[in-house]
Amino acid sequence: MRNFTEANLTAEVVARMGKDCDPRLREVMSSLIRHMHAFVRETRLTPEEWLKGIQFLTETGKWCDDKRQEFILLSDTMGVSMLVDAIANPTAGNTTESTVLGPFFRENPPIIKNGGDISPGIAGKRVDVDCRVLSEDGKPIEGAQIDCWQASPEGGYDSQIGDGEAHNLRGRLKSDASGRFWFETVLPACYPIPDDGPVGDVLRKMGRHPWRPGHLHFWVQAPGHRQVITHLFVRGDKYLDSDVVFGVKESLIRDFGDQDRGKLTYDFRLKKAA
Repeated sequence: MRNFTEANLTAEVVARMGKDCDPRLREVMSSLIRHMHAFVRETRLTPEEWLKGIQFLTETGKWCDDKRQEFILLSDTMGVSMLVDAIANPTAGNTTESTVLGPFFRENPPIIKNGGDISPGIAGKRVDVDCRVLSEDGKPIEGAQIDCWQASPEGGYDSQIGDGEAHNLRGRLKSDASGRFWFETVLPACYPIPDDGPVGDVLRKMGRHPWRPGHLHFWVQAPGHRQVITHLFVRGDKYLDSDVVFGVKESLIRDFGDQDRGKLTYDFRLKKAA
């Protein structure tokens, strides 16, 4: 076939995948092609608009480096990250709900002993975090690995402060025999996602703000259990109902304390691995 039209092109593109194509790749790519072609037909996309889209994606790639992932920001702000997460991690019983990883996770964070400080040298209201890692039926899990990271009271992550090389406002802990882990930190503030790049430009053109409510990130892993990547959000934050990445869940909104020195308590409940 050589004479391709609006009516027959999509089927031909799908049909050209080889017989030895991986079945899952065939399924994903077939759906992607059909949906992309349907989008072009529905919007009657012009060549000029198509070129602007290509230029946007090209520029997005140029903003990516080892400290900033503009494509994750794009996925997050379009709700794709949370949709993928919702499919992969459906709510089950009383286990802790998940939310987005976000673009500021870093490998090999500082190892923090229980009772330590993950925000040394950072001024702000101090908060004592005292949590437990439990199984779904409430039994303590010893030796769970907990990565925690956060923005500063000024709304910046360590990779955005100074030269971005130093690790701060993050740490890795282990739960004790009672499933408990504890540390101190500063109260996290609401903050805008990096909006000086192409994703921020698109948000402004759509009439959307770039803000996230204040939160602590947690990645909890334990042998024999499903990991959970989640946040705990500061109750009362003005952006809880309009989080730019759609990550807020009611069960994850917590009191951080109103007194001069706050306190956060929470039990992470993990589902057993299949």
